[in-house]
Amino acid sequence: MTAQQSSTAPVGSGEDQFPAGAQVFVRDEVWLVRNSVRTEHDGAKVDVVGVSDFVRDQEAVFFTGLDTIELIDPRRTKLVRDESSNFRRSRLFLEAVLRKTALPQSERRLALADSFLLDSLPYQRRPAELALSGRNLRPRLLIADVVGLGKTLEIGLTLAELIRRGRGERILVVTPQHVLEQFQHELWTRFAIPLVRLDSVGIERIQREIPAGRNPFTYFKRVIVSIDTLKNTDQYKHHLERINWDAVVIDESHNLINRGSLRNQLAQILAPRTDALILASATPHNGDAKSFAELISLLDPAAIRDPEHYRAEDIEHLFIRRTKISPEVREQMKGQWADRGPSQSVRCAATPAEEKIFEELAAVWLPGENGTSVSSVPLFPYTLLKSFLSSHAALKATVAARIKTLEKKDDPTATRAELAALRTLQDLVEPLTEADSAKFAALVEQLRAIGVGPKSDERVVVFSERVQTLEWLRTVLPAALGFRGRAAEESTRVMHGGLSDEQQMQCVEDFGLADAPVRILLTGDVASEGVNLHRQCHQLIHYDVPWSLIRIEQRNGRIDRYGQAHQPQFRALILTSEVEGAKDDTVVAERLLDREDQAHRALGTAEAVTGLYRAEAEEKSLIQDLLRGRTVDESLDTRRAEAEADAAMDDFLADFFGSVGDAEPGAEDGGQQDAQGSGAGASAPGGAGAGNAVVPRLFTSTAEFLDEALREVFPDATTSLDLHRDTESGLLSFRPPTDLVHRLKALPLDYVREQRLRERLLVTFNRRLAEHSLKRARESSNSSWPEISLLTDLHPVVEWLTDKVLVRLGRQEALIITADVPEPTYLVQGVYSNALGRPTVVKWMGVTRGGTVEDDMVGLLHRSGVGPTMANPMRHSEPATVLEAGIPDALAAAEHFLDRHRDAWDEPLRKPIDDYKARLGDWEQPTLAGERTKKSLASFADSLLTTGRPLMRVLAVLVPDPEAPTRPPSTA
Repeated sequence: MTAQQSSTAPVGSGEDQFPAGAQVFVRDEVWLVRNSVRTEHDGAKVDVVGVSDFVRDQEAVFFTGLDTIELIDPRRTKLVRDESSNFRRSRLFLEAVLRKTALPQSERRLALADSFLLDSLPYQRRPAELALSGRNLRPRLLIADVVGLGKTLEIGLTLAELIRRGRGERILVVTPQHVLEQFQHELWTRFAIPLVRLDSVGIERIQREIPAGRNPFTYFKRVIVSIDTLKNTDQYKHHLERINWDAVVIDESHNLINRGSLRNQLAQILAPRTDALILASATPHNGDAKSFAELISLLDPAAIRDPEHYRAEDIEHLFIRRTKISPEVREQMKGQWADRGPSQSVRCAATPAEEKIFEELAAVWLPGENGTSVSSVPLFPYTLLKSFLSSHAALKATVAARIKTLEKKDDPTATRAELAALRTLQDLVEPLTEADSAKFAALVEQLRAIGVGPKSDERVVVFSERVQTLEWLRTVLPAALGFRGRAAEESTRVMHGGLSDEQQMQCVEDFGLADAPVRILLTGDVASEGVNLHRQCHQLIHYDVPWSLIRIEQRNGRIDRYGQAHQPQFRALILTSEVEGAKDDTVVAERLLDREDQAHRALGTAEAVTGLYRAEAEEKSLIQDLLRGRTVDESLDTRRAEAEADAAMDDFLADFFGSVGDAEPGAEDGGQQDAQGSGAGASAPGGAGAGNAVVPRLFTSTAEFLDEALREVFPDATTSLDLHRDTESGLLSFRPPTDLVHRLKALPLDYVREQRLRERLLVTFNRRLAEHSLKRARESSNSSWPEISLLTDLHPVVEWLTDKVLVRLGRQEALIITADVPEPTYLVQGVYSNALGRPTVVKWMGVTRGGTVEDDMVGLLHRSGVGPTMANPMRHSEPATVLEAGIPDALAAAEHFLDRHRDAWDEPLRKPIDDYKARLGDWEQPTLAGERTKKSLASFADSLLTTGRPLMRVLAVLVPDPEAPTRPPSTA
C-alpha cells in the first residue's frame, strides 16, 4: 500500500504522488497541496499553501528532488469528532476534497461547460471535446473556424476543462498585440480564468523585482504576451527554454508557418515545452502542403507521414474547422447571429481634378496593351494606382517616396523619364483638398445617411489600406460631419500598425464602450484579424478596397461575428472615371466585392476561391494577371482552374477548406468510449460528445457550498468581511481579507485597479446579473471591466474558500460522522496515477468494517442521511481509538478492490495509446533526429499508462447512532 510518500521514492513508481487537497509535511511545517506535476530533473513539483500557524496562507513551491516532502501515512490517520451543527464541517471538508481532486485522464467528457457566462452552443464545445477525446496523446489541436464563430470562447472552454483536470496551472497565451486586452477580457469575464498581461516593460519590471538570474516567466502562473514581444528570441530564448507550461495558446497561428522566421523560432521553442498546445487561425493554410504540415508538426511531429501528400483524415484528431454555413453552426445560431447584408457599392464619379490624374495614369503609367509604361518596375504603376484610389494624400506620399528613391540612384539617364512623370503627378496632386475628393464627399453623405453625427450614438468602422488616408480623414472628417471643438477630437479614432500595442488596445476598448464619445473608427488592416468591433457597431465602410478576397472577408468579419445583434451592413466607395482606359474601382474593387459576397453565401468563406490562401499572394497574383491583360474574373477563375487541374492539390484543398470535424445538428461523437465508473464519479457510457461528465458532489450547487463555507470559516462575516447579501439579486459584496488580496495578484492588473478589488469584491452566482454588469461595463466610458463577476468553480473566491475549508482540519486528521449506517464505514479515496504524476483513475469508496467496498461514496452518503438537514447527536457508538484500529484493514480492502478492477479501468486508456503507437510505427523518417523523435514519442505514450500502486487516503468514517435501531451489517 502507499503508506508514506517521500522524496526518496523512485520516479514512475507511483510512490511520488501528492494529490490536490492532501496535506504534506515539509521543513517542519504542514502544507496543503494545490497541484503536483512531475518535472524532468527535480522530481515532483508541488504547489502548496501553508496550514500550520507559522506559514498559514503562504504560497510555496517544493520539489521532491530538493526537499523531503512527507505525505501523511493514511494508516496513522487520527479520527476526531465533528461537533458542528448538521455535521457542516465534515460535509464541507468532503465537498472540498471532491472539488480539489483533478478529474482523471479517463474522464473525456466536459465537466464545466454549463457554468460559464456564455450561450450554450454545442458547436463551441467541440474543440474542447476533441482535445480531451484521447485521440491524441496530449490535448493539442488547431482551431480553424472561420472569422466570427467564437474561437476565443472555444479556447476558454478548453482551458477551463484542462484546469479542472489539473493540467492548466501554468498557462501562456500568445496573441497579436492589438487583441491582448480583448482576449484577456473574454477569458476573465466569461470563464473566470485570469491572465496577467505582460509586455517588454512588464517583463523588465519583474526582472528588477526578483533575484538576479530568476526566470521572469515563473513570476505569474498564467500570462498573456504579445507575439511581437516574445519573438525577440535573443532576449527571451534562454528563459523560455528553461520553463515548461501546462498549456500554451497561440492565436493567429498562420503567422508561424515561415520556417526561419522569428515567430516560427518562438513556436519551435514553446511546442516541446508544453503539455497542451492550442493553435487558432481562421486562415491556417497558405496553399502549400509542406508548410501546413510543419504547422501540424508543432502539435504532433508524427501526425503526417509524407508532408507533401496527406488528407484531412490524417489529422482529424488535431484539426477542427467550421464555417457559418456548416450544418451544426447554422442550426445552433438561429436567431443569435444576424445574417449579413449585401456588400453595397457606392459609386463616386471622379472630380475634374481627379480625372486629370486618371488621364495621366492611363497615358503614362498604365497605357494598355499597345503602350509602354514609363516605369521600369512593372508593379509600381499599380502601386501608384492603388494609392490614388485610396486618396490624394496616399498618392502624394507614394510619389514623394519614389522620387526620393530614384534620386539616390547614380544613373540619371535611366531615371530621367520616370522622375519627370513623377513630378508631373506631384504637380497634379499637390493642390488637391477634400473638396476635390469624390470619395470624401460620398463618405460624408453615407455617414449622414447612416446617422453618424454629433447628436447620434451610431457608430461606423471605416477601413483603408493607407496610413496617409487614415490620418488625412481624421483631420477633415469630424468637421464635415458637424463635430466641433473637443467633440471633433473625441469623435474619431485612428488605428494602424504604427501605433504601440497599448494605443491599439485603447482604440479597440474605447470603440466598444457605449458611453465613449468615439463614433468613427478609422482603421487599417491591422484591425482585420482577431479584433472584435461588433459590440456597438454594425456599419462598415471600405474607403478603399483591398485587392484580396481574403482581406475583404477579414475586414467584414470584424462586425459580422458571433454576438452581433443587428444585421451587418457593408458599403464600399467606388471611384469611377470617364477617361478611356482608366483603371478605376469598377475594374478591380467592385468585382472583388461581388465575388467575395458570392463565395461567402455559397461556401461560408472566400479563402479557397483563388487557391492562394494568403492576402498578399492574392494581390500579387491579381496584379500580375492584370499586367497580362486579364480581367479580375478571368484571374480568379484561371487561378482556380489551374489548381483544379492538379487533382492531388484539388483533393487536398477540398479536404481542408470545407468543414473539418463538423457534425450534423444533433449528432454526437460516440467514438471514444468512457470507462464506466473510472472517472471522478459514476459515469454514463458514451464518448466525448455523449453529455457532460458526472462529477461527484455532496452539495447541490457551488452556491450552496460557498454559502455554507462562509458560515463555517467566517461565522461573523458581517463584521469581519463587511459582508452584504442581496437575497433578491444574489449579489455578494465583501471586503477581501489579506490572504485573498494576495491571490488577486493573478488577476488582470487593470481590472484590479479600475474596480478597486483590493478594497471590495462584488460577486454573484446570478448569470443574468453578471451579464447585465458586463453589458453595463461596455456601455460605460470609464472601463470595460464589469464591477460584478460571475462565480464559477474556477473563480479565485471559490478556490480561496475551498482551501480555507481544507486547512481547518488538522494534520493527519479525519472526521467522525454519525449517520444511518449499520456498522462503521470508512470513506476512502483511491487514486491511480501515470508516470507523469497525473491521475488516471480516481475512486471514492465506502469500506465497511467487514471489508465490503462500495465505489459510490456520494451515493452512500446520501443514503446514509448525510446532508444539510441531518442532526448532530454529539454521540458515537465507539471510541475514536477503536475506530482508528480498523483503518489499516479498511485501507487494505480498498486497495484490494482497486487492484481487482484496475485492468478494466485501464482498458479505455490503453486503447488510444496503443492506437497511437501503431500509427507511430508506420511513421518513418530518414534522419537520425526523426528516429529520436519517434523513440521519444513512444516513451511519452508509455508514460501515460497507469503505473505503481494507488495513493490511499482516509477522509472520514461513518458510524451508527448508538441510540438508533440496529441494522444488520453488510456482507462481503
